[in-house]
Amino acid sequence: MTRPARATPPRAPLYERARYWFDNTLARGVTVLIGWLAVACLSVVIPASALLVWTDDRAPDTTWAKTAAVWQSVGQTLRLGGEVGSPLRVILSVLLALMALFYVSTIVGLVTTAITEELIALRRGHSTVLESGHTVVLGWSDQIFTVVAELVAADANQRRGAIAVLADRDVTEMEEELRSEVGSTGRTRIVCRNGRPTDPAALARVSPATADVVLVLPRDHPDEDAEVVKNLLALRTAVDDDSRVRTVAVVRDTRYRLAAELAAGRDAVVLEIDDVTARLVAQCARQPGLSLVYQELLDFAGDEFYVVGAPDLTGRAFAEVLRACPTSSVVGVVRPDGALRLNPPPTSVLGPGDRLVVIAQDDDTTVTTDEPAAFDEPVMVSRAPAAARPERILLLGWNGRAPHILRHLSHHVAPGSALHVVAHGDESLAAEVRDAAAQSRPALTVTFGPGDPTLPGTVNDLDLSEHDGVIVLGPDHGPGHDSPDDRTLVTLLLLRDRERTSGIPVRVVTEMTDDRNRALAPAGVGADFIVSGKLVGLLMAQISQNWHLAGLFAELLAPRGNAIHLKPAGDYVRAGRRASFATVVEAASRRGECALGYRSRGLAQVGADHGVRINPAKAEVRHWSADDEVIVLAGH
Repeated sequence: MTRPARATPPRAPLYERARYWFDNTLARGVTVLIGWLAVACLSVVIPASALLVWTDDRAPDTTWAKTAAVWQSVGQTLRLGGEVGSPLRVILSVLLALMALFYVSTIVGLVTTAITEELIALRRGHSTVLESGHTVVLGWSDQIFTVVAELVAADANQRRGAIAVLADRDVTEMEEELRSEVGSTGRTRIVCRNGRPTDPAALARVSPATADVVLVLPRDHPDEDAEVVKNLLALRTAVDDDSRVRTVAVVRDTRYRLAAELAAGRDAVVLEIDDVTARLVAQCARQPGLSLVYQELLDFAGDEFYVVGAPDLTGRAFAEVLRACPTSSVVGVVRPDGALRLNPPPTSVLGPGDRLVVIAQDDDTTVTTDEPAAFDEPVMVSRAPAAARPERILLLGWNGRAPHILRHLSHHVAPGSALHVVAHGDESLAAEVRDAAAQSRPALTVTFGPGDPTLPGTVNDLDLSEHDGVIVLGPDHGPGHDSPDDRTLVTLLLLRDRERTSGIPVRVVTEMTDDRNRALAPAGVGADFIVSGKLVGLLMAQISQNWHLAGLFAELLAPRGNAIHLKPAGDYVRAGRRASFATVVEAASRRGECALGYRSRGLAQVGADHGVRINPAKAEVRHWSADDEVIVLAGH
């Protein structure tokens, strides 16, 4: 196909083309601008100096000598009005001095501007971070403050540490926000750099190839998960395959998880924030206080999970190993090939090269003893645990994580259990609830009642005495819901008022997006709050410090396998008797469980731990009441 000939555009005037050419040359930078300034000044200084020399009666006779005099005059142009004689000579001398003053002042201004621009560029975070073994954080979201704070706490016993943050934000603003939210960072340096994490050139500013681990933060909306995948692809471009940099990334939508895993490569962990949050909400709805246990285990402020070597325990049965660590709680084994086994059978034997998964104060505080802690046989209880009974749960509100919650609840509740959903919406929401119910297991019956949980009439019409627990959800981020926690706080206010007027205690599990709003929540002592942003931030920080924990947390929050439970202390030791924690550990071991600690409801209002005690010493002796609960790792 022959294209029609284009009409030749009219040629621009000469002055416009010259101006366009001149603008293009000026756009090349300060060096070109200084050159043009020198040309402009010399075009005035040289002719004026030549005129001064040729009109001087005392000027040399030869042309070469006059040229030298012109050159000398050009070099002495800093004189202001130095010439005497006729008015013409004075005027020309002043003109030269003014041109010199203009030239020098402009040069100084340009140099100052250039230096200022370089300083501003450095302040904007465009220089390269020259670190090795540091942690790189890509992106900026609500999780940034939790991640940085936990990494600082983890590095508290290290000589030095560095965290490099890359985000498409102003460096000064990032530094000020981190300083305000995180506080003192001790010996850990926080370095912020400006740039898009999807740009390999910007990634090079934080030196990911020499980092110990790279954390890719989630975005605020599930629709932006594609950008997380793009971040991971850019990271693969910026890092050589031989560097084997460990990567932890987070997506919100399950549809992007596989793509993120493929983009991240084999040495990566991809967390799905909505599913992780839903699993924990479902577990806490059935076991009040469980969120407090997870909070104690996930942050670096107290005791947490570690993988340690114990060669002196080789050949011992796992039941004996449980009592052979007086100040640590053993929960599993890591085989020499890296395979993780949580809560192995009590009769399994620790082999050569096996390492222990423990809960300890630090990675170097686990010690072993040749004499396992003694236990009190008469105090132990041998009866079988009570059979699970059907449960009735009330769900107030609806969002994108609600279908996940329904699915996880249906895996764990006893047959005949029921979930009643009350949410504000039209027939499309009712259809969404029906679809989610159809994908759940038949052990859970789901019903839907339209209503706005933020209205007093809706809450007052509910019979709270019929339900074993209440789950409160806020709306998803989106137009009109920039702060979903606002509606959640209103619903909590109405529930607490209903509890006060009716005298019926309400067990509430609340999902929130911002941890700062938890302090505003009108909740009872030790109430369960699942803050999705903080939860994922804690998980990312824990996994970044110990890679084996990725498999551990995946199993703890999985529909099947081992999980953390709160069980009546009376199932392990006789109520009203004194017994050591070693006795509880032995009783749990005989039931195929690992005891991690206890929760004393009598101490729930004393202290910030709300009665939760993780990893007590085996020799600790206390009085066990009927209200106490034992924290165990056991199968679902």
